[in-house]
Amino acid sequence: MEVGESNYALLSSPYDSFMQKHLQHYGYFTGRSEVVKKYGFVPSKPQLITHSSDSDSSSSDEEQGPPHRRRSPHEHSEYKGRPLITDPKTAFRQNRLRCGLYLRSQNDESSFEPRWPTEIEVLPESRVRHIDVQPKQPELFNKPNPKDHMPYVRSADEDNGRTVFNYNPETCGYYMRSRIGGNRDGCRQAAVKIRDSDDTTVLFESRFESGNLMKAVQVGEFEYELYLRYDLYTKRNTQWFYFRLQNTQANKRYRFTIVNFFKSSSLYSNGMRPLMYSVHDADNNKIGWRRWGEEIVYYRNNLTAPDNPSANMYSLTWTCKFPNDNDTYYFAHCYPYTYSDLQDYLNGIQGDRIKSQYCKQKVLCRSLAGNFVYMLTITSPPALSPVPEQQLKKGVVISARVHPGETNSSWMMKGLLDFLLSDSADAKLLRDTFVFKIIPMLNPDGVIVGNYRCSLSGRDLNRNYKTILKDAYPTIWHTREMIKRFMTEIELVLYCDFHGHSRKQNVFIYGCENKHLPKERLKERIFPAMFGKNDISKFSYDSCRFKVQKSKEGTGRVVMWSMGIKNSYTLEATFCGSTQSEQTGHQFTTRDFESIGYHFLDSLLDYSDPDPTKRNRIFDEIENDLRQSIRLKLLSRGINPTSLSDIDLDQFSSDEDSSDDAGSDSSADDGLPKHLEVIAAAKVRLKKPRKQPEILKVSKELNRKDDKENIDKNKTVTLTLTSPRKPSFPNI
Repeated sequence: MEVGESNYALLSSPYDSFMQKHLQHYGYFTGRSEVVKKYGFVPSKPQLITHSSDSDSSSSDEEQGPPHRRRSPHEHSEYKGRPLITDPKTAFRQNRLRCGLYLRSQNDESSFEPRWPTEIEVLPESRVRHIDVQPKQPELFNKPNPKDHMPYVRSADEDNGRTVFNYNPETCGYYMRSRIGGNRDGCRQAAVKIRDSDDTTVLFESRFESGNLMKAVQVGEFEYELYLRYDLYTKRNTQWFYFRLQNTQANKRYRFTIVNFFKSSSLYSNGMRPLMYSVHDADNNKIGWRRWGEEIVYYRNNLTAPDNPSANMYSLTWTCKFPNDNDTYYFAHCYPYTYSDLQDYLNGIQGDRIKSQYCKQKVLCRSLAGNFVYMLTITSPPALSPVPEQQLKKGVVISARVHPGETNSSWMMKGLLDFLLSDSADAKLLRDTFVFKIIPMLNPDGVIVGNYRCSLSGRDLNRNYKTILKDAYPTIWHTREMIKRFMTEIELVLYCDFHGHSRKQNVFIYGCENKHLPKERLKERIFPAMFGKNDISKFSYDSCRFKVQKSKEGTGRVVMWSMGIKNSYTLEATFCGSTQSEQTGHQFTTRDFESIGYHFLDSLLDYSDPDPTKRNRIFDEIENDLRQSIRLKLLSRGINPTSLSDIDLDQFSSDEDSSDDAGSDSSADDGLPKHLEVIAAAKVRLKKPRKQPEILKVSKELNRKDDKENIDKNKTVTLTLTSPRKPSFPNI
């Protein structure tokens, strides 16, 4: 069947279906533009793009192995497919695989460009590039001073201050559509214009990838109050920031105050500094991002939350001097890592003849905006692996960047991939032992638009892993279903989702206590304990928690644990630095974050060692430390056990341990997707009262004495409904 004759499952209403069939009959509709708009290509076989379930698609006789034989990891369905011919001059074809997967191809460069919501203005030069150069000296924590100034927010009164930058995109309240380049009308003038060479006004900008400054108000010659844009389609979630400054003067003391934070505490109160980048210094002196600023204070201000007048807002203020005149600067909460950065990194892997042999890149699905969600399968192919084919490898699933503002998780992922794809003996052993499924960026839409926590659904994806709303949360739904399929084909020994933490120092893990499985009790702590021994300068085992809280039941960690993955973790890395060992007081660099990825794999090798000696020794240490902790608690209650061996660990639960899980202020399910929330509210407004029975008696008291045509007083009118009538609706 040709494309023009296809019957695409793209229409959302019977009326649309009827009209398009009618137009198709007369030759005015082919369906081609609809498919290109939705998918970015036209396949040669229309049945390939229907929205069938993954279970349905697995019924192909061509991909089923012989009966009564378990397939090896290299015969898994994800490795197979029937790619179509790719035309390098058109986007109408794409390499296509079963189960909603696409081969990643470099032939059509336009398909890799970020897709933005159409209401978002995007600068033509929206791709910002930074060099990654490490500081020559360790960057130390800032030392807070109680006497540092905490400015009152003067711009709360519109008469105070001069708005020098203002960009708050107008939306209908929920995501509608996307396109490359965002708004068709381009960018309006959001910043003031410089009057002359003596004008010292700073020029702000954030309409580039991952930028999110909403407004800047000048309240002094060198003082500015800044408002961050809330996560798109929400009125909350401000933590990440990333914006550009121009027209600054060297050696002048500037003060910047971000005034609309929600969290009551922050690492900025514990030594963290903002990051600054100078384009001039990068081009001429090879200096990259550096910690910058003095008089750094995080405090409660005089503003209230837009959706809750009883909730206070918080400010972050700092002063600084810029090193150069006529320079371009950037400020950021953490080292940026954009969707385009990931594209470049994956292109480098695909272009490497060696790495591409054991790293297969596919598109797991498209996001709400149509951006690619990549999945990497990394393992030694049969021809390169000494492991006998009948000896099955074990599976590991790792993901990152479900929260777009946690850019440190992408740097950890980069470090992990760099090591796993290297030619070292340990990397080769890992590839020979495991099949890795890696999703490096779960929320590309949020990353592109500069969100901190949410996707374009207006919700936290890491509270919706139990969702059945495939269209609202496509990346989460497809990830969960991929893992379900993977678990039927291979033993999955570990799942981990990489995150960043805004309130706690160091690196640590959240796990799930197997308290209902006596034989598995405390075994979920072995891997984190090994991690702590392999990375003593950054990892804090004492900060690890294993409690399964009700508010976290929708997270990836808890859902995968409930699916049967006993070692199911969230790996958290601070935005600030370390209080461990010799690295105490040092703020993390990109190399520090990358090394966390390496130590993760190093610990995985230790954990999977066929010799159980190391695991048994670690387990004994965990039990002993736990007994010591329980003994101290008993002593504080006046109970003195005779010996540690008398303490029954079966009576211990993580519920009794510290439940400190700071850093997350989301609700348990975080509500419906924004578009469904709006539709539900509209239906409530349109809901009509119930009809009365067929005979409706209406008594009207007419008291209009002066009108001669009025009906007599107290006359009762009885209306009998002898036949059904078309219901009437109020005018809206």
